[in-house]
Amino acid sequence: MNEHDELAKRFEEERTRLRAVAYRMLGSLGEAEDAVQEAWLRLSRTDAAEIDNLAGWLTTVVGRICLDMLRSRTSRREDPLEVRPLEPVPGDTTGVARPASDPEDEALLADSVGAAMLVVLDKLAPAERLAFVLHDLFAVPFEDIALITERTPASARQLASRARRRVRGAEAQPRPDLTRQHRIVSAFLSAARGGDFEALLEVLDPDVVARSDIGMANALSAVRGAALVARQAATFAQFAQTAQVAFVNGGVGVVARVDGTFRVMMFTIADSRITEVSVVMTPSGVSELDILVP
Repeated sequence: MNEHDELAKRFEEERTRLRAVAYRMLGSLGEAEDAVQEAWLRLSRTDAAEIDNLAGWLTTVVGRICLDMLRSRTSRREDPLEVRPLEPVPGDTTGVARPASDPEDEALLADSVGAAMLVVLDKLAPAERLAFVLHDLFAVPFEDIALITERTPASARQLASRARRRVRGAEAQPRPDLTRQHRIVSAFLSAARGGDFEALLEVLDPDVVARSDIGMANALSAVRGAALVARQAATFAQFAQTAQVAFVNGGVGVVARVDGTFRVMMFTIADSRITEVSVVMTPSGVSELDILVP
């Protein structure tokens, strides 16, 4: 085995951990893979004989790459939409969400370790997010974090402390009952697929309102009343066939791909009934949503 093959072997041994770090930083498996691949390219251009601690060196490099990506994302005021199954991270034990076979388990899993944490982390400044993720989740010393953020260790410690307070404050807020939402939305989707008018009425509030954008700027159409919404939903049978339950902006919704574009349904639920349905069809509207497909 030559030196390059040996280096590639050592890198592959670190890949799973590096991907978990990058995923926590970026909230996107696609971007996490890009960050890890960029780390490999930088390593391949470096004299590995000069690296005393390969794991630490790679963590630092991935951290810097992710920090640059987060700062670039912030400067563009955009967050890339990733509508894809939440893939497992093989061998990772840090809590990256994994698909579950039971829908109720999926909701609980995403609530506890997947979407909820990523939504909280997304509210942190890039440097805060890096300090919190690296130190609190992966036990990286503040001295190393200081090198990445170009701050002193004391300043890096303050970043992590400030982020920790914000995370704890967000976690203290009441969480939505995603299990109940998942059950009700699944019942709605099943009834819509079958065109079952009576079953739709069972999950709709008598005064439910359904709104949808209609492809023109700031233009919405609205329907009010369970019977009218149920009739409208029953006509969505073809749409419903390709749809699947997803997590949208922290709640349970429905995502479908129609004619090459995504359409999203969001729901407001009270007392086990749907009180509001919002349908987003325009690409610009969909791009503003935080979507996670289990």
